[in-house]
Amino acid sequence: MNKVIETILDHRSIRKFEDKLLTDVQIKTIVQSAQAASTSSFVQAYSIIGVKDKQKKARLAELAGGQTYVAENGHFFVFCADLYRHQVIAETNDQDAGEVLESTEKFMVAVIDATLAAQNAVLAAESMGLGAVYIGGLRNQLNEVCDVLKTPARVLPLFGVAVGYPVHKPDQKQRLPIEHIYHEDEYEQDKAEYLAQLEQYDQAISTYYEKRTNGQRKDTWTGQMAGLLARPTRMYMKEFVENKGFNKR
Repeated sequence: MNKVIETILDHRSIRKFEDKLLTDVQIKTIVQSAQAASTSSFVQAYSIIGVKDKQKKARLAELAGGQTYVAENGHFFVFCADLYRHQVIAETNDQDAGEVLESTEKFMVAVIDATLAAQNAVLAAESMGLGAVYIGGLRNQLNEVCDVLKTPARVLPLFGVAVGYPVHKPDQKQRLPIEHIYHEDEYEQDKAEYLAQLEQYDQAISTYYEKRTNGQRKDTWTGQMAGLLARPTRMYMKEFVENKGFNKR
């Protein structure tokens, strides 16, 4: 076990931060760490928007569903799939790259690149004694988010990351059993074993919530997932993504 692995395994989402801003040096280090992540074919199809303006942060918090930690943190990063620079490169070289840039493959490349960069950024922040939480709620109202951030075509905000000095360190949520995640040689399809693993995991998560809330919550992970699957959300996304110039082909 080394310090990197210890930091990775110690991860937890932090949703309450001290009233203390990150320094420019810290921000630059986190962004440089993000840039050190792998990128498909050296495409680097992402951008990061750092939000310092208090009014913009407050508006993003509102758009994300009233999540206060979007506004109250050390720094707020928004990770975007970005093919705008590649559009500019194509135009500069008198190329019509629409078919390539609008392909599902390039959409996946941009999303994966941005996600890899974000995980590097979070790991870097945590290694510096900071905490972080991903904010998928930005996708609730992406048209408005794009207005706030003034993103051009072929730039798609994917999620935010709030970073700062943790006020407290909550207990970790246990992840699914490794046997449920990791398959060797082929996908394990023993349904009875699959369900048994889920049942065991449900018991662990229910115990976690019961302890954390002094008995006020005892819900299971599969119960949460069943509820999530019963409620269609962000069903505008396909049209929005296409309108931003992604995933048309």
